[in-house]
This record gives sequence, structure tokens and C-alpha cells, in this order.
Amino acid sequence: MDLNFTPEEQAFRVDIRTWVAAHLPEDISHKVHGALRLTKSDHQRWARILGKRGWHGWGWPTEFGGPGWNAVQRHLFEEECALAGAPRVVPFGPVMVAPVIMAFGSPEQQRRFLPGIMSGDVWWSQGYSEPGAGSDLASVRCRAERKGDYYAVNGQKSWTTLGQHGDWIFCLVRTSTEGKPQTGISFLLIDMKSPGVSVRPIMTLDGEQEINEVWFDNVEVPADQLVGEENKGWTYAKYLLAHERTNIAEVNRAKRELERLKRIARAEGLIGGERDDARFRDQIALLEVDIVALEMMVLRVLSAERSTGKESGKQSLDVAGLLKIRGSEVQQRYAELMMLAAGPASLPFIHDAMEAGWQGDHVGAAHAAPLAGTYFNMRKTSIYGGSNEVQRNIVAQTVLG
Repeated sequence: MDLNFTPEEQAFRVDIRTWVAAHLPEDISHKVHGALRLTKSDHQRWARILGKRGWHGWGWPTEFGGPGWNAVQRHLFEEECALAGAPRVVPFGPVMVAPVIMAFGSPEQQRRFLPGIMSGDVWWSQGYSEPGAGSDLASVRCRAERKGDYYAVNGQKSWTTLGQHGDWIFCLVRTSTEGKPQTGISFLLIDMKSPGVSVRPIMTLDGEQEINEVWFDNVEVPADQLVGEENKGWTYAKYLLAHERTNIAEVNRAKRELERLKRIARAEGLIGGERDDARFRDQIALLEVDIVALEMMVLRVLSAERSTGKESGKQSLDVAGLLKIRGSEVQQRYAELMMLAAGPASLPFIHDAMEAGWQGDHVGAAHAAPLAGTYFNMRKTSIYGGSNEVQRNIVAQTVLG
């Protein structure tokens, strides 16, 4: 198994690096490198820049308007964007629902929805989890009842990330109570501007409205917005989750944040300064080893895909689960080490001051202001996308038998 990049792949990396350096807005890069608050405008501005180049759907095949890159090229693109300080592309449109529409949607649905996703103009949200149906998605209760040429949708979705910005939402809904729970689920595309849709904020520990409840009160959804067949949504959901859990690994972001951790440690004198701490340097080294190990796992997957031609979206859920487990743990560790490096300076977190525009840019230690928020936010990574405990059970059953 060869984990080295070929000369052609290295040349591709240089081309991507050059393009990103020329097109990534400096103010957005500054925010990302400092973990400062990104607005909807920031996310969408970068999405539209990528969309004009045909790269907002960087994993798409050419027949749907994508660049047709292989798995290695996609990895290199993601790495160069992350290291340059580009925002993480909001994945719900281009990475999650788009592959489902390509694989299972009708030609009319593909013509209708894919262009808006590629351009970055249409913001998608994910409607999977509910109270009592998080990692156990087979327990969803949000009901869709067929009435002629539309479905009447009633129920609730929870933990909907950035749902306050959503134009459309893809939802798992229950269309039948007969048989096994998995057999009665369907996959609907719903316009969030439809009468009866309401979004209610859930304020998180870091003071942000990153997640929401979405309520459906007799929402009429045209039947032609059903993806694939009725009661086959569980199949489509598993296909999507392989994309989501691989994406959650975020090894490229981890490499960027490792460098940020080192900058903070130097600024605080923990590396080569008056507070030089060999034990803290050991913790950074251990984290770096784990990030390299995670990257090697990703490269092994890419190497297998390069030799077999198998696409990453079709990899088994046990591999995706492994990437999700290790990636989420790494994210939590670098966030915790940043907090430890800054010490008491990282503790104050005044939401009203952040809302007024102060993010530590010009007052005090600029690197300390967002650290508490980052730490609190990262506590969720081992839960969403299927909790790590559940993922370990899946891996154990699949790999160990």
C-alpha cells in the first residue's frame, strides 16, 4: 500500500494552493485562523466563490456539474482549503443531500435542486434527530401522511445545526408504522418557507444559536419532493451517514488547529518561554502523533479507493465510524489543550460583548477570547453524527463479529 502522493497529485496540490491563495478573502481567513465568529454571509461568500469555479460540489462527478476528482484529489483540495484558513463548507447541501439526490432522486429533482447547491445560493439543513431519536434514528416519529398529491407533515426535529439560516431541509419522516421501524421511514425535501414550519433556537453553552428545534404543523409538502420510494428512507439515510461520519473526522482542520495550539502555547510562554513546560509539550506531541495516525487512516482509505476505484461515499459504515470516533476525540483534545495553555485568560466569555463586535482582535490576548467558546462547542463532537459509544458497538459487531 503506497501512501505517498504521486508527482501528478503534488502538482494538483500546488494548483489548488495557488487558486485558494488568490481567491480566499483575507478577512474570512483571519477569522478562521483565530477561531472568530463566522457569519452566514462569511460562509455563503466562500461557498459562492467555490460555486463559480464549480468546486462547491468538489466531490461531485462531472455528469452533475462537479470536477470529477478522485478521492485523493478531493482530500488534497480539502487539506489546502483548511490550511489556508478557508471556512469549513457547510456540508448539508453539497456533501450530504446532494449525493442522495444524485443516487436516488429523479432526473427532475436533480435538475431542480443540484444547481442551487453547487452555486452556494441555497442553504440546506438536516432534519434527522428528534427528542428520543438521535443515534437511534429508527425511532423517528415526525409523521408524513399522504393526502393526494402532497404529504401533510407534523412533528419536530431537534439539534438542527444552523437551521435558522436554512432555505430547505431534508427530513426523515415516518410514513408507515407497519413492520420493523426502519421500513416505515421516508426521505422528504421540504421548503423551510412553507406555512407551518417554525424554527426555535437552542442556545448552547458557548452562547451561540448553532442548533435549533424545527417544528412542522400540518406542513403541505408536494409528493414530488419525496426522494426515491416511500418507506425506503432508511436505505438513503445510511448512504448519507457514511458521508457525514467521514466528514466529521476533519483531519485537515485538526492539522490547522494543531498549529494554532502551538502558536497559543508559544504566546503563553509554554514553549521556549518563561513558563516553559515539558509536560505540556509532551501533550502537544501526543496529540500530533494521534493526528498523524488519523491522517494515515484516511490515507489508507484513499489508497484503497485509488487502487480499486471504489468511491468514499460507498465505504462501509464501520470505517466511517472509526474515522468519526478518532476525529471527534482529537477535536476535543486540541480544544482542551488550548484552554489549558491560556489558563485563566480563556475563562471569560461575555456573549453581549461578542455580539457587539469584540472578539479579542484589539484588546488583550487576541488568541484567548474565543477559547472558551471553542472548548464548549467541541464537547458535542462525540455525540452528533451518531454517538461514539454507538459507533464503537457498530465497529465491534462489524469487525470483531
